[in-house]
Formats: sequence, C-alpha cells, structure tokens
Amino acid sequence: MFLNIKKIPKTTWSSNDSLSYNPKLKTFVYLCLGLFIYGLGSSMLIHSNIGNAPWVVLAEGVSRKLDLSIGGATFFISLIVLLIWIPLKQKPGVGTLMNSIIISLVMDLSTSILNISSPHFLINFLIVLIGILLAGIGSGIYLIANLGPGPRDGLMTGIQKNSRYPISVIRILVETSVVFIGFILGGTVGIATMLFAVGIGPSVALGLKIVKLINSMKE
Repeated sequence: MFLNIKKIPKTTWSSNDSLSYNPKLKTFVYLCLGLFIYGLGSSMLIHSNIGNAPWVVLAEGVSRKLDLSIGGATFFISLIVLLIWIPLKQKPGVGTLMNSIIISLVMDLSTSILNISSPHFLINFLIVLIGILLAGIGSGIYLIANLGPGPRDGLMTGIQKNSRYPISVIRILVETSVVFIGFILGGTVGIATMLFAVGIGPSVALGLKIVKLINSMKE
C-alpha cells in the first residue's frame, strides 16, 4: 500500500548528496519537472474559488497587502522563510532555490493564462481534487530528486530539530498559523483548504509510489 511508505525511495536519477550544487542533468530536469507539476497543482485551488492551499492563503493575503502577484508574494514569502533558516542552521540545496523560483513562476503563469474556474461547485470541487493529485505527483518527483528541501519543508524540519517536538505537531502548528495569518490579510480560506491539508499527505505518498513504479519498469 502506498500509504505505508515511510521513506523517500531512491532511483537511478536521485542525487546522492542533497546539498550538491552540481547535480546530474537528468536529476535537475526531474527536479524542475516535479516543481512545475506541484506549482500547477497548487494553483488549481486558486481557480476553484473555494479555498487555497495553506501557504497560498498566506501568499494571497500578502499579495493583497503589498500589491504583488500571487507568484511574487510566494517568492517574497520564500525569501523570508529562508532567512528564518539561518538561526535554525538549515542549509539550502539546488532544490531549495529552484523551489522558490519555479513554483512562483508557475503560480503567475497559471493564474494569468488558465481560465478553468466554474460557477458550478461540483466542477470546482473536481478541480481541487485534480490539483491535490498533481501536487502530490509533483512532490513525489522533486522529493525523489533529493536536491534539498523546499523553503517551507526546511522550516518545519528545522523547527523540529531545534524543538524536539514531533514533525506532525510542528506541521500542524505551522500550517494553521500560516492559514490564520493569511486569512487575516485577506487570503481565501474554504473547503479546498481543508481538503488540501488532509489530502496532500496521501497524495504525496501516491506520487512517490507512482514515480517508483515507473522507474522500476524502465530498469
């Protein structure tokens, strides 16, 4: 069962050093592909108009206050989070930097080019489910690339290492705080926010399983 996956699988294109700044071209391409798919999936929730992913709630709130695009706000937040990494003694990798850039760009491209929102709730609900699935598959690809955690993932693991609290507790505290601050700033919170919070874990596990199966068939 994919839900029983307890560690990130290794493939022939996985990096052996998560902090390598000279990865194989194939590894780097897979990393960028995974981040693109994740960004597209996360942006699908914006189109649904029934709630955003937790960090996008914050990005939307920041974009309203600072007159930035969603992608611009996402990049700004990534920079702030990376500054918090310093006292947490976290080290960024290529994946960390590309995460900040690619997801921000995809957010802006998606919101400016795609027009898939619907006045029908069931269609928007389906858009959310597709978005969560894409985010999970994208995560599976870029996590297996093993080129460093994204800014937000590194924040949670850094807090966990310094506080010794379980990662599940840290994740809940961080995500709920992000949603609360984003909502106060004007971000959109709704059923899709809850669905993403509940569904992203199983979706990432499914993404890891799919990538592992595809890789095993090629070998």
